[in-house]
Amino acid sequence: MAELTATKTRRERLGGRQVRFGATATLYTIVVIAILVLVNWLANRYNKTVDTTSNKRFTLSQETEKVVKGLKQDATITYFDKSSSFDQAKGLLDRYKNLSPKVHVQYIDYQKQPTLAKEYGLRFPGTAYVQIGPRREEAKAVTEEGITGAFLKDLKGVRKVCVVSGSQEHSLDETGSNGLSQFKTLLDRDNYQSQAVTLIDKTAVPSECNVLLVAGPQNEYTPNEVTAIKDYVENGGRVMFLLDPPLDFGHEHIAQNAGLKNLLQSWGVTLENDLVLEENPMGQLFGFGPEIPLVSSYGTQPIVSDLKNSFTGFPVARSMQIKSTDKSAVEQLFSTSNRAIATTNLTTNEVNPNAPSNKKGPFILGAAGSYNTGKANSQGRFVVIGSSGFLDNAMIGFQANRDLALNAVNWLSSDEDLISIRPKEAEDRRLNVNQRQMNVFAYTDLIAIPLIIIIAGVAIFLKRR
Repeated sequence: MAELTATKTRRERLGGRQVRFGATATLYTIVVIAILVLVNWLANRYNKTVDTTSNKRFTLSQETEKVVKGLKQDATITYFDKSSSFDQAKGLLDRYKNLSPKVHVQYIDYQKQPTLAKEYGLRFPGTAYVQIGPRREEAKAVTEEGITGAFLKDLKGVRKVCVVSGSQEHSLDETGSNGLSQFKTLLDRDNYQSQAVTLIDKTAVPSECNVLLVAGPQNEYTPNEVTAIKDYVENGGRVMFLLDPPLDFGHEHIAQNAGLKNLLQSWGVTLENDLVLEENPMGQLFGFGPEIPLVSSYGTQPIVSDLKNSFTGFPVARSMQIKSTDKSAVEQLFSTSNRAIATTNLTTNEVNPNAPSNKKGPFILGAAGSYNTGKANSQGRFVVIGSSGFLDNAMIGFQANRDLALNAVNWLSSDEDLISIRPKEAEDRRLNVNQRQMNVFAYTDLIAIPLIIIIAGVAIFLKRR
């Protein structure tokens, strides 16, 4: 009798445990389902993403954020493709839509709505158009640069950068290391047209030029050219001067360009006849010698305000002194560290870093100024940098060089709202392995790991039995 009672008690306890276990499992299931429902509801209501890539590949740049968040009216992005291909653009276009409630996105199947496709002038499937008010622009590509470029065309129209030629300046069409072809491409992406102009046979800078670029002339400018540039700025024009030190040895023969120097001095920028050198540990990491000073010290001027914690490099650079005048206001853009030295011996490539004639840093390498024309809304602007090499094909891709160059153009053309850090280039992060490594991965992933999981499961099952 006692044994029957004990057996019944054990059964009751076991039954109670099963009931509690079932109730607990049911409760956990309900909680998990409720959490999943809540997460899905929040995801649909608040479409947010987290970019964990090292170079923020899926995050829109500061430039794009400034453009889109600054919209004053609604913008519509229209994407044409087959319905089955909409997803390839959806991720990018949704990021634009999430930036501002003024951005709307619509997807059109060009096969189902051919009339609408013809109205837009569709040439290829996979094309996006941005419309703001009555203006509609086709994106050059369904990329951040392409879509943001279409926004800029709608908002600002086309601006022109004119590069002076005729005195052995850097050329826009030159694809070698000393050319500016990559800078031309960057200007085009920022919706600036660029063209070469000569001032030797002109009495004035062409009126269609929004910005004039003097990119490292090696010969003297004529008085006619200097006067044309002077009148241009003092009547509200915008110029960027990139003037190298007047080296004179070997194959290097760079003119003093006294006319340009005197003009800049009248506006408050005095160019020194020196060569700045700096032994920088960071430069050595990049394989640079002392002839390429690296800069990480910036002023507060809008051109460089976003470049904090970034490096820029200036090959074969000269220093300058600045002061404001009664007609101009001049600000420092950036300077070297106090480790830099400057030599005034420009007739040899052999420099003694311990020569007593060397000057000690820090040195100002870049400045920006504005000229008071006396007319309302007609301020002249100029940027002076003591190195033209930072802009050429060999250096434009280094660290923040391209941001500095484009920010300077933005400021000169009164596009301050575009000054920012541009989209980063996509990194090639492929994994290269040999056949032996592939075999190790295959045996590990397809055999070893599944086998370990099966053995662990069987062991746990037997233990519980």
